[in-house]
Amino acid sequence: MFWIIGGGAVFESLVKIWPGPVTEMIHRQLEHVVWEGFHFEDLIFPTFLFLVGAVMPFSISRRLEKGHSSAAIHLHVIRRTVVLLLLGLILNGLLRFNWPEMRWPGVLQRIALAYFFAALIVIHTRWRAQAIIIAVVLLAYWAVSVLIAAPGFAAGDLSMQGCLSSYIDQQLIPGQLYYGYGDNEGILSTFPSVCTALLGVLAGQWLRSNRSGSRKTAGLALAGVVCLAAGYLWGLVFPIIKILWTSSYVLYAGGWSLLLLALFYWVIDVLGFRKWAFFFVVIGMNPITIYFLDGFVNFDGIAEFFAGGLASHAGVYAALILPLAALMVRWLLLWFLYRHKILFKV
Repeated sequence: MFWIIGGGAVFESLVKIWPGPVTEMIHRQLEHVVWEGFHFEDLIFPTFLFLVGAVMPFSISRRLEKGHSSAAIHLHVIRRTVVLLLLGLILNGLLRFNWPEMRWPGVLQRIALAYFFAALIVIHTRWRAQAIIIAVVLLAYWAVSVLIAAPGFAAGDLSMQGCLSSYIDQQLIPGQLYYGYGDNEGILSTFPSVCTALLGVLAGQWLRSNRSGSRKTAGLALAGVVCLAAGYLWGLVFPIIKILWTSSYVLYAGGWSLLLLALFYWVIDVLGFRKWAFFFVVIGMNPITIYFLDGFVNFDGIAEFFAGGLASHAGVYAALILPLAALMVRWLLLWFLYRHKILFKV
């Protein structure tokens, strides 16, 4: 969420102040690849889904410990799913009532669907079955993508125009499609996105175990390396494409997510270095809130109002001041909510 609410813009601005190989590399990594490949920016969304899955073993177990019935837990999952879907549709323009021109899929919609299916799987299966489901779905998605041809194109065509995912989106999704031929959060790619959440589920179950903190860290790191290597190798025959959420992308992004989780778990929970993370805790307590507000609150305009004068006298550093001010406006709002224990939960 730090990168989404303005951290990315702050780091991107560095290339305007200190142009050079390092800042240019940072700038490139903070942009999505157009189609095939992987940048840091392409890790943000799958890591969010991964973490949605990682907390499920904790949250569902806590509800069971409190005596919640199976029916109550299922109703909770359905309610959260519906609310997330509704928020996503509102963010995409549902209330403008221009539905034929509206984009129906979206980030919150994908989170909702991945959460829904992953939660049902967690409720009704154990970790071995969950691992098998991940493997079966990823292999099936690979087979479907490379063996079934979209009309007018050859089987295995993974271009924007010719992939099966784009064709299915054109036939079944009304309104606008994100990249014209298909959608980032399209129908077919929803299935492997559930696997991203399930990878997080497996990580969460590992963290809930009685193993030592060091062993948990090592297990997460090892799993991360294995997934990273498997995703890279699979990508040689089934390319890493975020928009299609290819099986290789699931494993490659999942590998990085596992390594990051291992790092932060080791630093914060094992070593006990926690105070430095307060800035990010404030953001993480209301992630959906700030993401939703960003759709209609002009935070950049507020930043311009308060910091525009300073930026106008800062010369080349203006490129950094305004993005930094916009980030801080968002953070201060989140800090206000955090301080007053106002947490908007879905």
